[in-house]
Amino acid sequence: MPIYHKLGKIPQKRHTIFEKPSGGYYYEQLFGTEGFVGMSSLLYHLYRPTMVKEIMTPYSIEPEIAIEKNITPRKMLGFNIASKEDFLESRTPLMLNHDIVIGVASPRQSMSTYFYKNADADELIFIHKGSGKLRTLVGTISFEYGDYLLIPRGMIYQIAFDSEDNRILYLESRSPIYTPKRYRNWFGQLLEHSPFCERDYKLPQDLETHEEKGDFLIKIKKQNTIHQLVYATHPFDVVGWDGYNFPYGFSIHNFEPITGRVHQPPPVHQTFETDAFVVCSFCPRLYDYHPKAIPAPYNHSNIDSEELLYYVDGDFMSRNDIGQGQMTLHPGGIPHGPHPGAMERSIGKRETNELAVMIDTFRPLKLTTEAMQIDDGKYYKSWLENW
Repeated sequence: MPIYHKLGKIPQKRHTIFEKPSGGYYYEQLFGTEGFVGMSSLLYHLYRPTMVKEIMTPYSIEPEIAIEKNITPRKMLGFNIASKEDFLESRTPLMLNHDIVIGVASPRQSMSTYFYKNADADELIFIHKGSGKLRTLVGTISFEYGDYLLIPRGMIYQIAFDSEDNRILYLESRSPIYTPKRYRNWFGQLLEHSPFCERDYKLPQDLETHEEKGDFLIKIKKQNTIHQLVYATHPFDVVGWDGYNFPYGFSIHNFEPITGRVHQPPPVHQTFETDAFVVCSFCPRLYDYHPKAIPAPYNHSNIDSEELLYYVDGDFMSRNDIGQGQMTLHPGGIPHGPHPGAMERSIGKRETNELAVMIDTFRPLKLTTEAMQIDDGKYYKSWLENW
Protein backbone atom coordinates (compact mmCIF):
# COMPACT_ATOMS: atom_id res chain seq x y z
CA MET A 1 0.00 0.00 0.00
CA PRO A 2 2.50 2.68 -1.12
CA ILE A 3 0.65 5.82 -0.03
CA TYR A 4 1.30 8.05 2.97
CA HIS A 5 -1.51 8.82 5.40
CA LYS A 6 -1.82 10.26 8.91
CA LEU A 7 -4.48 10.94 11.52
CA GLY A 8 -4.54 12.63 14.91
CA LYS A 9 -1.57 14.30 16.59
CA ILE A 10 2.03 13.18 16.24
CA PRO A 11 5.39 14.68 17.29
CA GLN A 12 7.47 16.67 14.84
CA LYS A 13 10.28 14.10 14.93
CA ARG A 14 9.92 10.32 15.20
CA HIS A 15 11.41 8.43 18.15
CA THR A 16 11.47 11.56 20.30
CA ILE A 17 9.69 12.61 23.51
CA PHE A 18 5.94 13.15 23.01
CA GLU A 19 4.45 14.60 26.17
CA LYS A 20 0.82 14.47 27.27
CA PRO A 21 -0.74 17.85 28.12
CA SER A 22 -1.65 16.47 31.55
CA GLY A 23 1.84 15.14 32.17
CA GLY A 24 3.61 11.92 31.29
CA TYR A 25 4.30 10.56 27.81
CA TYR A 26 2.55 8.94 24.90
CA TYR A 27 3.92 5.53 23.92
CA GLU A 28 5.29 5.01 20.42
CA GLN A 29 4.77 1.74 18.52
CA LEU A 30 6.26 0.77 15.18
CA PHE A 31 3.61 -1.17 13.26
CA GLY A 32 5.58 -2.75 10.42
CA THR A 33 5.83 -5.78 8.17
CA GLU A 34 8.66 -7.90 6.79
CA GLY A 35 10.95 -6.99 9.65
CA PHE A 36 12.05 -3.40 9.16
CA VAL A 37 11.97 -3.29 5.35
CA GLY A 38 8.24 -3.53 4.57
CA MET A 39 5.42 -1.03 4.94
CA SER A 40 5.21 0.54 8.40
CA SER A 41 3.39 3.16 10.45
CA LEU A 42 4.24 4.83 13.75
CA LEU A 43 1.43 4.81 16.31
CA TYR A 44 1.22 6.86 19.51
CA HIS A 45 -0.76 5.31 22.40
CA LEU A 46 -2.19 6.68 25.62
CA TYR A 47 -1.03 3.49 27.36
CA ARG A 48 1.60 0.86 26.71
CA PRO A 49 0.21 -1.51 24.06
CA THR A 50 1.81 -4.46 25.87
CA MET A 51 -0.18 -4.74 29.11
CA VAL A 52 -1.61 -8.28 29.18
CA LYS A 53 -3.67 -9.21 32.26
CA GLU A 54 -4.60 -12.77 31.34
CA ILE A 55 -4.03 -15.39 28.65
CA MET A 56 -7.07 -17.61 28.34
CA THR A 57 -7.38 -21.09 26.86
CA PRO A 58 -6.71 -21.12 23.10
CA TYR A 59 -8.78 -23.18 20.67
CA SER A 60 -8.02 -24.70 17.29
CA ILE A 61 -9.60 -23.57 14.02
CA GLU A 62 -7.53 -25.96 11.90
CA PRO A 63 -9.44 -26.55 8.64
CA GLU A 64 -10.44 -30.14 7.94
CA ILE A 65 -9.02 -31.12 4.57
CA ALA A 66 -11.28 -33.35 2.47
CA ILE A 67 -9.24 -33.41 -0.75
CA GLU A 68 -5.49 -32.92 -0.69
CA LYS A 69 -4.87 -33.30 -4.43
CA ASN A 70 -7.53 -32.10 -6.84
CA ILE A 71 -7.84 -31.92 -10.62
CA THR A 72 -11.65 -31.83 -10.78
CA PRO A 73 -13.37 -28.58 -11.88
CA ARG A 74 -15.93 -27.70 -9.25
CA LYS A 75 -18.87 -25.39 -8.67
CA MET A 76 -19.55 -24.49 -5.05
CA LEU A 77 -22.77 -22.82 -3.91
CA GLY A 78 -21.45 -20.19 -1.53
CA PHE A 79 -24.85 -18.98 -0.35
CA ASN A 80 -25.51 -22.50 0.97
CA ILE A 81 -23.15 -21.74 3.84
CA ALA A 82 -25.44 -21.07 6.78
CA SER A 83 -25.47 -17.73 8.56
CA LYS A 84 -24.08 -17.60 12.09
CA GLU A 85 -24.29 -14.99 14.81
CA ASP A 86 -20.58 -14.50 15.46
CA PHE A 87 -18.16 -13.02 12.93
CA LEU A 88 -15.29 -15.43 13.57
CA GLU A 89 -17.52 -18.51 13.83
CA SER A 90 -19.17 -17.63 10.52
CA ARG A 91 -15.87 -17.63 8.63
CA THR A 92 -15.82 -20.89 6.66
CA PRO A 93 -12.54 -21.84 4.93
CA LEU A 94 -13.15 -23.62 1.63
CA MET A 95 -9.79 -23.79 -0.15
CA LEU A 96 -6.22 -23.31 0.98
CA ASN A 97 -2.56 -23.94 0.41
CA HIS A 98 0.63 -22.76 2.08
CA ASP A 99 0.08 -19.21 0.79
CA ILE A 100 -3.63 -18.52 1.10
CA VAL A 101 -6.93 -19.38 2.75
CA ILE A 102 -10.11 -18.64 0.79
CA GLY A 103 -13.51 -18.72 2.44
CA VAL A 104 -16.96 -17.21 2.78
CA ALA A 105 -18.94 -15.98 5.75
CA SER A 106 -22.43 -14.81 6.65
CA PRO A 107 -22.26 -13.17 10.09
CA ARG A 108 -25.50 -11.81 11.54
CA GLN A 109 -24.05 -9.79 14.40
CA SER A 110 -21.40 -7.12 14.82
CA MET A 111 -18.23 -7.76 16.79
CA SER A 112 -18.97 -6.13 20.14
CA THR A 113 -17.63 -8.38 22.90
CA TYR A 114 -14.07 -8.80 21.59
CA PHE A 115 -11.49 -7.41 19.20
CA TYR A 116 -9.71 -9.44 16.52
CA LYS A 117 -6.22 -9.62 15.08
CA ASN A 118 -4.79 -11.93 12.43
CA ALA A 119 -1.13 -12.39 13.35
CA ASP A 120 -0.36 -14.68 10.41
CA ALA A 121 -1.86 -13.06 7.34
CA ASP A 122 -3.06 -10.00 5.52
CA GLU A 123 -6.83 -10.20 5.04
CA LEU A 124 -8.83 -9.16 1.99
CA ILE A 125 -12.57 -9.06 2.64
CA PHE A 126 -15.03 -8.55 -0.21
CA ILE A 127 -18.46 -7.29 0.82
CA HIS A 128 -21.11 -9.10 -1.26
CA LYS A 129 -24.06 -8.20 0.95
CA GLY A 130 -24.28 -5.73 3.80
CA SER A 131 -22.82 -2.46 4.96
CA GLY A 132 -21.28 -1.05 8.09
CA LYS A 133 -18.01 0.15 9.54
CA LEU A 134 -14.57 -1.40 9.89
CA ARG A 135 -13.29 -0.05 13.22
CA THR A 136 -9.54 -0.27 13.82
CA LEU A 137 -6.96 1.20 16.17
CA VAL A 138 -5.91 3.58 13.34
CA GLY A 139 -9.37 4.77 12.29
CA THR A 140 -12.71 3.78 10.82
CA ILE A 141 -13.69 2.85 7.26
CA SER A 142 -17.32 2.75 6.12
CA PHE A 143 -18.10 -0.12 3.75
CA GLU A 144 -20.94 -1.25 1.51
CA TYR A 145 -21.80 -3.71 -1.25
CA GLY A 146 -18.89 -4.18 -3.64
CA ASP A 147 -16.12 -2.98 -1.33
CA TYR A 148 -12.80 -4.70 -0.83
CA LEU A 149 -11.36 -4.19 2.66
CA LEU A 150 -7.61 -4.79 2.89
CA ILE A 151 -6.51 -5.34 6.50
CA PRO A 152 -2.76 -5.75 7.12
CA ARG A 153 -1.63 -8.53 9.44
CA GLY A 154 -1.44 -7.51 13.06
CA MET A 155 -4.16 -4.87 12.74
CA ILE A 156 -6.63 -4.94 15.66
CA TYR A 157 -10.18 -4.44 14.44
CA GLN A 158 -13.90 -4.84 14.94
CA ILE A 159 -16.62 -4.94 12.29
CA ALA A 160 -19.97 -3.26 12.95
CA PHE A 161 -22.73 -4.31 10.53
CA ASP A 162 -25.84 -2.26 9.80
CA SER A 163 -28.11 -5.32 9.54
CA GLU A 164 -28.15 -9.11 9.90
CA ASP A 165 -28.08 -9.87 6.16
CA ASN A 166 -24.36 -10.04 5.41
CA ARG A 167 -22.35 -12.10 2.94
CA ILE A 168 -18.60 -11.83 2.47
CA LEU A 169 -15.82 -13.50 0.52
CA TYR A 170 -12.51 -13.42 2.35
CA LEU A 171 -8.94 -14.49 1.84
CA GLU A 172 -5.94 -14.63 4.14
CA SER A 173 -2.50 -14.15 2.62
CA ARG A 174 0.85 -15.21 4.07
CA SER A 175 2.49 -12.59 1.83
CA PRO A 176 1.70 -8.86 1.95
CA ILE A 177 -1.02 -7.82 -0.48
CA TYR A 178 -0.12 -4.95 -2.81
CA THR A 179 -1.45 -3.21 -5.87
CA PRO A 180 0.09 -4.65 -9.07
CA LYS A 181 3.65 -3.47 -9.58
CA ARG A 182 3.09 -2.68 -13.25
CA TYR A 183 0.48 -0.09 -12.25
CA ARG A 184 3.03 1.89 -10.19
CA ASN A 185 6.05 4.03 -10.92
CA TRP A 186 9.26 3.54 -8.94
CA PHE A 187 8.03 6.05 -6.34
CA GLY A 188 4.93 3.91 -5.75
CA GLN A 189 2.40 6.25 -7.37
CA LEU A 190 -0.28 4.63 -9.50
CA LEU A 191 0.32 5.38 -13.17
CA GLU A 192 -2.02 6.81 -15.79
CA HIS A 193 -2.74 3.40 -17.32
CA SER A 194 -3.79 1.92 -13.97
CA PRO A 195 -7.53 0.99 -13.85
CA PHE A 196 -7.84 2.85 -10.53
CA CYS A 197 -5.95 5.52 -8.63
CA GLU A 198 -5.34 6.75 -5.10
CA ARG A 199 -8.49 8.90 -5.22
CA ASP A 200 -10.53 5.69 -5.23
CA TYR A 201 -9.23 4.45 -1.89
CA LYS A 202 -11.34 4.57 1.27
CA LEU A 203 -8.77 5.60 3.86
CA PRO A 204 -9.17 5.37 7.65
CA GLN A 205 -10.94 8.39 9.16
CA ASP A 206 -12.48 9.36 12.50
CA LEU A 207 -9.71 8.09 14.75
CA GLU A 208 -11.19 6.67 17.96
CA THR A 209 -9.16 7.34 21.11
CA HIS A 210 -10.45 5.49 24.17
CA GLU A 211 -8.89 6.30 27.54
CA GLU A 212 -10.28 3.24 29.29
CA LYS A 213 -8.89 0.66 31.67
CA GLY A 214 -10.55 -2.69 32.32
CA ASP A 215 -10.67 -6.12 30.70
CA PHE A 216 -10.49 -6.06 26.91
CA LEU A 217 -10.51 -9.39 25.08
CA ILE A 218 -8.48 -9.65 21.87
CA LYS A 219 -8.78 -12.85 19.85
CA ILE A 220 -5.60 -13.43 17.89
CA LYS A 221 -5.30 -15.92 15.05
CA LYS A 222 -1.89 -17.56 14.90
CA GLN A 223 -1.00 -20.97 13.45
CA ASN A 224 -4.66 -21.99 12.96
CA THR A 225 -5.34 -21.28 16.61
CA ILE A 226 -7.37 -18.54 18.24
CA HIS A 227 -5.43 -17.21 21.23
CA GLN A 228 -7.45 -15.18 23.73
CA LEU A 229 -5.61 -12.39 25.52
CA VAL A 230 -7.15 -9.97 28.00
CA TYR A 231 -5.52 -6.52 27.94
CA ALA A 232 -5.66 -3.91 30.69
CA THR A 233 -6.54 -1.00 28.42
CA HIS A 234 -8.78 -0.40 25.41
CA PRO A 235 -6.85 -1.31 22.22
CA PHE A 236 -8.21 1.78 20.45
CA ASP A 237 -6.14 4.26 22.48
CA VAL A 238 -4.10 5.75 19.62
CA VAL A 239 -3.96 9.56 19.64
CA GLY A 240 -2.19 9.83 16.28
CA TRP A 241 -0.19 7.97 13.69
CA ASP A 242 1.42 8.28 10.29
CA GLY A 243 2.95 5.97 7.70
CA TYR A 244 2.18 3.53 4.95
CA ASN A 245 0.86 0.44 6.76
CA PHE A 246 -2.87 0.65 7.45
CA PRO A 247 -6.19 -0.82 6.27
CA TYR A 248 -8.06 0.68 3.35
CA GLY A 249 -11.11 0.07 1.23
CA PHE A 250 -11.63 0.00 -2.52
CA SER A 251 -14.92 -0.44 -4.35
CA ILE A 252 -15.08 -2.88 -7.23
CA HIS A 253 -17.42 -0.35 -8.84
CA ASN A 254 -14.48 2.07 -9.14
CA PHE A 255 -12.40 -0.37 -11.18
CA GLU A 256 -12.15 1.01 -14.73
CA PRO A 257 -12.04 -1.95 -17.17
CA ILE A 258 -9.35 -2.11 -19.84
CA THR A 259 -10.83 -3.07 -23.21
CA GLY A 260 -9.49 -3.58 -26.74
CA ARG A 261 -10.34 -4.52 -30.31
CA VAL A 262 -10.06 -8.23 -29.49
CA HIS A 263 -10.50 -10.20 -26.27
CA GLN A 264 -8.20 -9.04 -23.49
CA PRO A 265 -6.55 -11.64 -21.23
CA PRO A 266 -7.39 -11.87 -17.50
CA PRO A 267 -4.38 -9.81 -16.29
CA VAL A 268 -6.14 -6.62 -17.48
CA HIS A 269 -8.62 -7.21 -14.64
CA GLN A 270 -5.91 -7.51 -11.98
CA THR A 271 -6.58 -5.55 -8.80
CA PHE A 272 -4.21 -6.98 -6.15
CA GLU A 273 -1.13 -9.19 -6.14
CA THR A 274 1.30 -11.07 -3.97
CA ASP A 275 4.19 -13.33 -4.90
CA ALA A 276 1.81 -16.32 -4.59
CA PHE A 277 -1.51 -15.25 -6.15
CA VAL A 278 -3.40 -12.43 -7.86
CA VAL A 279 -6.92 -11.04 -7.43
CA CYS A 280 -8.86 -9.72 -10.42
CA SER A 281 -12.14 -7.79 -10.75
CA PHE A 282 -14.52 -8.53 -13.63
CA CYS A 283 -16.74 -5.47 -14.01
CA PRO A 284 -19.38 -4.16 -16.43
CA ARG A 285 -17.61 -3.09 -19.61
CA LEU A 286 -17.89 -2.67 -23.37
CA TYR A 287 -16.96 -5.70 -25.41
CA ASP A 288 -14.21 -5.90 -28.02
CA TYR A 289 -14.77 -3.73 -31.09
CA HIS A 290 -12.98 -5.58 -33.90
CA PRO A 291 -15.70 -6.36 -36.50
CA LYS A 292 -15.02 -10.09 -36.15
CA ALA A 293 -14.22 -10.12 -32.44
CA ILE A 294 -15.30 -13.01 -30.21
CA PRO A 295 -15.98 -11.43 -26.80
CA ALA A 296 -16.06 -14.75 -24.95
CA PRO A 297 -12.66 -15.90 -23.65
CA TYR A 298 -10.75 -18.49 -25.60
CA ASN A 299 -9.99 -21.92 -24.16
CA HIS A 300 -6.76 -21.81 -22.23
CA SER A 301 -4.56 -24.19 -20.31
CA ASN A 302 -4.30 -23.98 -16.54
CA ILE A 303 -0.76 -25.22 -16.18
CA ASP A 304 0.80 -22.81 -13.69
CA SER A 305 -2.17 -21.74 -11.59
CA GLU A 306 -5.52 -22.58 -10.04
CA GLU A 307 -8.38 -20.27 -11.06
CA LEU A 308 -11.25 -19.52 -8.72
CA LEU A 309 -14.14 -17.31 -9.84
CA TYR A 310 -16.60 -15.89 -7.32
CA TYR A 311 -19.80 -14.63 -8.99
CA VAL A 312 -21.20 -11.45 -7.49
CA ASP A 313 -23.90 -10.19 -9.83
CA GLY A 314 -25.06 -9.94 -13.45
CA ASP A 315 -24.84 -12.49 -16.24
CA PHE A 316 -21.38 -14.00 -16.52
CA MET A 317 -21.21 -14.45 -20.27
CA SER A 318 -18.75 -17.35 -20.46
CA ARG A 319 -20.70 -19.62 -18.10
CA ASN A 320 -24.05 -21.41 -18.17
CA ASP A 321 -26.23 -21.79 -15.08
CA ILE A 322 -24.33 -19.48 -12.70
CA GLY A 323 -25.84 -17.54 -9.81
CA GLN A 324 -24.87 -15.10 -7.07
CA GLY A 325 -22.42 -16.36 -4.48
CA GLN A 326 -21.40 -19.39 -6.53
CA MET A 327 -17.74 -20.23 -7.08
CA THR A 328 -16.13 -22.18 -9.89
CA LEU A 329 -12.72 -23.74 -9.43
CA HIS A 330 -10.67 -24.52 -12.53
CA PRO A 331 -7.65 -26.46 -11.25
CA GLY A 332 -4.21 -26.42 -12.75
CA GLY A 333 -3.24 -29.23 -15.08
CA ILE A 334 -6.19 -29.22 -17.49
CA PRO A 335 -7.61 -26.56 -19.85
CA HIS A 336 -10.91 -24.78 -19.41
CA GLY A 337 -12.92 -22.28 -21.41
CA PRO A 338 -16.40 -21.00 -22.19
CA HIS A 339 -19.35 -23.33 -21.83
CA PRO A 340 -21.05 -24.75 -24.94
CA GLY A 341 -22.98 -21.99 -26.67
CA ALA A 342 -21.28 -19.18 -24.73
CA MET A 343 -18.84 -18.32 -27.52
CA GLU A 344 -21.63 -18.21 -30.10
CA ARG A 345 -23.90 -16.14 -27.86
CA SER A 346 -21.20 -13.55 -27.31
CA ILE A 347 -20.63 -12.74 -30.99
CA GLY A 348 -22.10 -9.37 -31.87
CA LYS A 349 -22.80 -8.40 -28.25
CA ARG A 350 -21.73 -4.88 -27.25
CA GLU A 351 -21.38 -5.06 -23.48
CA THR A 352 -21.54 -7.18 -20.36
CA ASN A 353 -22.88 -6.39 -16.90
CA GLU A 354 -21.04 -9.19 -15.11
CA LEU A 355 -19.49 -8.62 -11.70
CA ALA A 356 -17.09 -11.22 -10.30
CA VAL A 357 -13.91 -11.66 -8.28
CA MET A 358 -11.20 -13.99 -9.55
CA ILE A 359 -8.37 -15.44 -7.45
CA ASP A 360 -5.52 -17.19 -9.28
CA THR A 361 -3.08 -19.07 -7.06
CA PHE A 362 0.32 -20.29 -8.22
CA ARG A 363 0.20 -23.41 -6.05
CA PRO A 364 -2.54 -26.08 -5.99
CA LEU A 365 -5.47 -25.62 -3.64
CA LYS A 366 -6.70 -28.16 -1.11
CA LEU A 367 -10.44 -28.42 -0.48
CA THR A 368 -12.01 -28.51 2.96
CA THR A 369 -14.89 -30.61 4.20
CA GLU A 370 -17.13 -27.52 4.07
CA ALA A 371 -16.21 -26.96 0.42
CA MET A 372 -17.26 -30.47 -0.52
CA GLN A 373 -20.58 -30.01 1.27
CA ILE A 374 -21.51 -27.17 -1.11
CA ASP A 375 -19.96 -28.69 -4.26
CA ASP A 376 -22.61 -29.49 -6.89
CA GLY A 377 -20.68 -32.63 -7.89
CA LYS A 378 -21.29 -32.34 -11.62
CA TYR A 379 -19.67 -29.13 -12.81
CA TYR A 380 -16.80 -31.01 -14.48
CA LYS A 381 -19.33 -32.40 -17.02
CA SER A 382 -20.71 -29.00 -17.97
CA TRP A 383 -18.53 -28.65 -21.08
CA LEU A 384 -20.11 -31.72 -22.72
CA GLU A 385 -22.24 -30.70 -25.69
CA ASN A 386 -25.94 -31.48 -25.41
CA TRP A 387 -25.43 -32.65 -21.83
